[in-house]
Amino acid sequence: MRIFVAGSSGAIGRRLMPLLIGAGHEVTGMTRSADAARDLKAAGVTPAIADVYDADALKRAVVAARPDIVMHQLTDLPRKFDERELAAQYPRNARIRTEGTRNLVAAAKAAGARRFIVQSVAFAYAPGKEPHVEADPLNVADGPRVVTVRAAADMEQQVLNSGMEAVVLRYGLFYGPGTWAETPARKPSLHIDAAAKAALLAATGNAGIFNIADEDGTVSIDKARKQWGFDPGFRLKA
Repeated sequence: MRIFVAGSSGAIGRRLMPLLIGAGHEVTGMTRSADAARDLKAAGVTPAIADVYDADALKRAVVAARPDIVMHQLTDLPRKFDERELAAQYPRNARIRTEGTRNLVAAAKAAGARRFIVQSVAFAYAPGKEPHVEADPLNVADGPRVVTVRAAADMEQQVLNSGMEAVVLRYGLFYGPGTWAETPARKPSLHIDAAAKAALLAATGNAGIFNIADEDGTVSIDKARKQWGFDPGFRLKA
């Protein structure tokens, strides 16, 4: 299948590209960087240089790729963990999830894509019985992450109401290569390689909302296990 990946040079994107190529998909990877575009091309990915906030250029790039699937793995977060820098970037990351998603959904529909896969979060559930299942409500009312959670909820609804087959990946907090931690630091946790594998499975698996995380008692991953065969222990070979 033809897959357009927005966020192809990010933490997940770098682990996801070889999985998609290895599975035989024809992949176009979006980036804003000419250097990253060269790296993508060398890896067998067709690069597309575009900014998610330039709606017209984005639409041209997606339409040119003629994707069956559009995958939204965009974030705007610091490469290294810094509490002060992170707090300053929450609004910018929220903008990607609201305005950026709106532009990408419009571009995907213009291109005739049939499926849209989006990266969301598994730490947004309102307080309640654990492990949380996908039908549990999100905490959009208050809390230290309310800006993030409200933006994630808005993003999810945009995708679920897009008219395309919608897959929402509610990821745990990443650890592993290219992330803020080498080992699980906070719950729900998720290795970056397992996150990438889930995105690969989402290309051909059932649509819907899925918790994607380690089995640490915080969220239930039974749905992803049963419907996709998801295994949080998956790791890329070195």
